[in-house]
Amino acid sequence: MVEASPVKFYLAKYFFLALTLIQWTVGGIIIINQEFNAKSFFVAMIFFTIGLISLFIFSFINDKIRRVAIGKNKIVILEGHRNVRFEWPEVKSLKIVPYLNLYKLRVKGKKGSIYFFPSSNIDPAFGLLSKDTSKMGEIVEKRKKEFGIK
Repeated sequence: MVEASPVKFYLAKYFFLALTLIQWTVGGIIIINQEFNAKSFFVAMIFFTIGLISLFIFSFINDKIRRVAIGKNKIVILEGHRNVRFEWPEVKSLKIVPYLNLYKLRVKGKKGSIYFFPSSNIDPAFGLLSKDTSKMGEIVEKRKKEFGIK
């Protein structure tokens, strides 16, 4: 089973939450430490707004990014103590998302997509074309050809 670095996963998953907390802390410090006037209030509101936008992005991304391990016979979605296993014939599509260094997985019978990181960085070839040359990429390409996955 091949999976991406957990550090990369947790950094991407919680980046916007950390950004939210930093923005709100800076906004709070500006409100508390500066004398109250229109300029300081406006600057603090900008930080609070950026934090709110970051929180919205975090809530949108949080459910979609998962830790995934790929093997020759199955795909395992790692969710703490509970692991969800899928066989390769259950996979509807598995694509590389250009410029984001992510895989997009769709499973038959499930709504939505699951996004996960490859085991190493994907090198962009020309513009939108990307090729994963890692061990995970080799397994994915073999199984996509074998099972006729998009």
